[in-house]
Amino acid sequence: MAIKRYKADSDNTIVNAFRPDLSTRGTGANAGMADIVETFSIYGRYNTSSQELSRVLVKFPVSSISTDRSNSAIPASGSVSFYLRMFNAPHSKTVPKDYKLVVAAVSQSWQEGVGLDLEGYKDVTSGNSGSNWIYANNATQWTNVGGDYLTSSDYFYQQSFEDGLADLEVDITPLVERWLASDVGNYGVGVHLTSSNEAHFSSSTGANSGSLINNPSGATVSYYTKRFFARGSQYFFKRPVLEARWKSAKQDDRALFYYSSSLAPAADNLNTIYFYNFVRGRLVNIPSVGTSAILVSLYSGSKDNTTPSGSKLSLYDSNTNMTGGYVSTGVYSCSIGIASSSTTALFDVWHSGSTQYFTGSITPKLITGYGDMSSTKPVYYLNITNLQGKYTNRETARFNLYVRDKNWSPNIYTVANATIPTTPIVSASYRVYRIIDALEAVAYGTGSDFQTGLSYDSTGNYFDFDMSLLEPGYAYAFKFTFYDQQLNSWIEQDEAFKFRVESYEY
Repeated sequence: MAIKRYKADSDNTIVNAFRPDLSTRGTGANAGMADIVETFSIYGRYNTSSQELSRVLVKFPVSSISTDRSNSAIPASGSVSFYLRMFNAPHSKTVPKDYKLVVAAVSQSWQEGVGLDLEGYKDVTSGNSGSNWIYANNATQWTNVGGDYLTSSDYFYQQSFEDGLADLEVDITPLVERWLASDVGNYGVGVHLTSSNEAHFSSSTGANSGSLINNPSGATVSYYTKRFFARGSQYFFKRPVLEARWKSAKQDDRALFYYSSSLAPAADNLNTIYFYNFVRGRLVNIPSVGTSAILVSLYSGSKDNTTPSGSKLSLYDSNTNMTGGYVSTGVYSCSIGIASSSTTALFDVWHSGSTQYFTGSITPKLITGYGDMSSTKPVYYLNITNLQGKYTNRETARFNLYVRDKNWSPNIYTVANATIPTTPIVSASYRVYRIIDALEAVAYGTGSDFQTGLSYDSTGNYFDFDMSLLEPGYAYAFKFTFYDQQLNSWIEQDEAFKFRVESYEY
């Protein structure tokens, strides 16, 4: 599992815009229960220099993120990224072009409120619960009209837009980590146009005047209305979320272990192998090792042997021990290589001095060249071998992806063999779409976070998926893409694997 979404628990739109009569402003209005939020800048509608602005407030349950981190449901700081995602809401008004939106940490608490009206601004707080342009809550004014925000680099972000139809997706990891560390209070973020895009107003005193923001370098043109779906939207996948992403794929080369070769670069002569310490059905750290280093040695053998023989083999660096490391609870890994190809089997022994913890077996391969390019272009057959028809939205399921060459031609021995060989794919990623309308619920995550990357080991590819990411009551499908090294491109595979997500109250 490498994606987790935290839905907003508060949002609101605050404005200093004129009401339809163009005589009073909607500064006391609240829209905390509206199903959209919006930000805009209108210049010169009332007179040649009038300023009308709208800003968005949104807050997330950081305490839930902290609990998940304590329970190891998300990684420690430095191993996970947090993205603020808000989704464009189509509307009939003019949208902005060539603009930037600010995402800035709010510096004091505020109330969501129960207003709905974003047209006439009639749902005023009047001392009732809710924030507006002037008040953060029903008892406390903002220090600055329009909200109070932190502007240093760890609290302030921007995204550029060419038009008004794109979604907002901003990496705000430093801010979230500061929330989690309690370095600053979690009061959410404000989303609005940059000062150069917000409307011009120049105060004679150099300060804000009434409900107007002193902005002498602001725009003398209008940037109109950008809308996003709010947390109360009926559209499950359009609600604002804080999305945690991290690389969880384990690339275990036990089934893809190659002898070192002069044909390969140095990095490709190393193989990463894993040791999983299961005790009574669960992964636990080795008591005498904990999170420290562990040693790995290789011994020779043959396919007919079940135990190592002889002395430790000399590795690619002429040593006989390689230092491995801690990955996660009960999981250790080591990158190792060996030049000799005189044995048909290898045994990896994980140890600390004279204490041996685990012995595994490896059938190594030789790196060879090809006489033509067609030999390197396999076509694959795919199957999720443990796919079920239904899942609940409360579970995280593991999926095993079986892959083999579609042109595989078995001989008598392989037909008689009980285990049909699988081909682990080194770079593979999944996506999920809703079948009824092809809406993409989870996109391919093939960037630096590689959040939808598949793990692999000697049994093939696999991945974990959190069903709470999907709206229950619908059917979905997995699709897969494999990276083609020759084309430097991701190639989507033909097969789709369908399943349904349900919500049960018992």
